Amino acid sequence: MIKAFVVDNDRLRVADDLLAEGDRVVWADLINPTKEEEATIESWLGVAIPTREEMEEIEISSRLYIEDGAYFMTATLPAQTEVDDPLMSPVTFALAGNRLITIRYHEPKAFKTFPLRAEKVATGCTSGDTILIGLLEAIVDRLADILERAGRDIEAISRDIFQARSTKVSKRNRDFQELLKAIGRKEDIASSVRDSLISLQRLAGFLAHVATQTKMSKDVRARIKTLSRDVLSLADHATFLSQKISFLLDATLGMISIEQNAIIKIFSVAAVIFLPPTLVASIYGMNFDIIPELKWEFGYPFAIGLMILSAIQPSGISDAAAGSDRSRRRWLP
Repeated sequence: MIKAFVVDNDRLRVADDLLAEGDRVVWADLINPTKEEEATIESWLGVAIPTREEMEEIEISSRLYIEDGAYFMTATLPAQTEVDDPLMSPVTFALAGNRLITIRYHEPKAFKTFPLRAEKVATGCTSGDTILIGLLEAIVDRLADILERAGRDIEAISRDIFQARSTKVSKRNRDFQELLKAIGRKEDIASSVRDSLISLQRLAGFLAHVATQTKMSKDVRARIKTLSRDVLSLADHATFLSQKISFLLDATLGMISIEQNAIIKIFSVAAVIFLPPTLVASIYGMNFDIIPELKWEFGYPFAIGLMILSAIQPSGISDAAAGSDRSRRRWLP
C-alpha cells in the first residue's frame, strides 16, 4: 500500500493519486509494498529502494548509505508496545531531494499520530527534510512514553517484591511466578527500546552529516542536534531501567532462595529430632534370638520412653546452648 502526501496550506494532505500529483508529493509512505508498488516508486523517484532482506541487515553500510543522490537511513522501531509484546522491525527513510520515502512492514504508532497532527496543524513540515525531522521527533516522543510506562510498571514490581508476602506457601509460589513473568516482559520492552534508540542514534549522526552536505537550514540542523541529545538521554534511561530490572530479578531469585532455605531448615530440624528415636526403634526392631529386654515385662514401655527421651534431649541441649550464648553476649564488654 502507498500513502502519498502533498502540502496544502502548510499542512499535509493525503494525495488521491501518486502519479497524478507526483510533482507535488513530498512524502510517500510504503506499507508492505508489493513488487508493482516498488516499481512504481522507483520509476517516480528515479532510484532503487531497498528490499526487506536488505533492510534487515545489521551492518551500518547496509543501513546508512548514499545512492544516486538519495540518502537512505534505516532504524529498528517497535510496534504493539501496548500489550507488552513488542514487534521489532526495520523502517527505511529515503531522502531524495525535496521528497521523503518511508518503507516499512509494520505499524509503529508514530506513523499514525504524526500524519493526523500534520493534517490539522501547520507544523512547518513542507519538505522532505522537515517531514523527516518531524516524524523522527514523533518516534522519539513515542519511545519516551514507552519508557515512562515501563518505569512505572517496574516501580510497581519493586513494591510487590519487597512488601510483606502472603503466609500461604502456595500463594507465595504463585506470586513469585507472576513476578518473574512480569520482570521478563519489562526486560523485553526495555531491551527492544534500547536497540531502537541505538539505531536512531546512528541515524541521527548520519542525518547530521547529510544536513551539512546538503546545506539544510540552520533550524533543521538545530533540531537534528536536539534530536540526537534526546535519543542519547533516552538511551541512558533505558540502560538504567535494564539495570534496575536485573536488580529486581536478582532480588526475586534471592527471595525464592530464602523460601527454599526455610523449607530445608524445617526438614533438617525434623531429621535431627526423629533420628535418635529411629535409631532406638531400629535397634529393638532387629530379629535376633538373644535380646536382653525381649522377655522383660517392662521392655516395651522402656523402649518407648527411651525414644521419647532421645527426641527431647537434642532440643533441650540446643536451647541450653542458645541461652548460654545469649548470656555470654550480654556480659561481653
